[in-house]
Amino acid sequence: MKVLFFIDTHGSASALKNIREKAKEADLLVCGGDFTIFENDMTQILREFNNIGKPILIIHGNHETSSSVMMECEQLHNLHFIHKNYYISEDIIFFGFGGGGFSIRDDAFTHVAENFMKELESISNKNNKNYRLVLITHAPPYGTKIDDIGEHVGNKNIAGFIQKHQPIIAMSGHIHECSGVEDKINKTRIINPGPDGMLIEL
Repeated sequence: MKVLFFIDTHGSASALKNIREKAKEADLLVCGGDFTIFENDMTQILREFNNIGKPILIIHGNHETSSSVMMECEQLHNLHFIHKNYYISEDIIFFGFGGGGFSIRDDAFTHVAENFMKELESISNKNNKNYRLVLITHAPPYGTKIDDIGEHVGNKNIAGFIQKHQPIIAMSGHIHECSGVEDKINKTRIINPGPDGMLIEL
């Protein structure tokens, strides 16, 4: 499966053009939030995403509210809002947690994410399948190359979850200076795909 990850497009027409072009090769797209500037033109932007014609998993960033994005996505059949939720495609389960980006700690993330892991165990047992996990957050994990702006400004709860559960990919953004940067936490590939996106085969 080819997945196009992107984040922090902030309404950019050139970024959308690049995403449309790269999406031709993708089976699935994942947007990590901040696709607007404080929700300006949000309805139009999401309709343009929907018109790409591929499934798009999306969370909100710090420029959008969860309620607004969820409401818009309910009207668009290609968009799947996965904040505090998940989406399964083949043997991959995508778990999303949107918003934030300014806190070193976020205990709400840990609570939601650990409950999700319990549900994942139940789903795996029910379907007799070992799912590969992809984590989608707006905020970056602490102590990595994608939260380093001379000092580390990411989130320790997200970093701890990655260390404990080792998803195959953890995607985030928020820190524009780290756009296009990659790192690793143990076996987990950490990416900030930036507004132009990264096409990755899973």
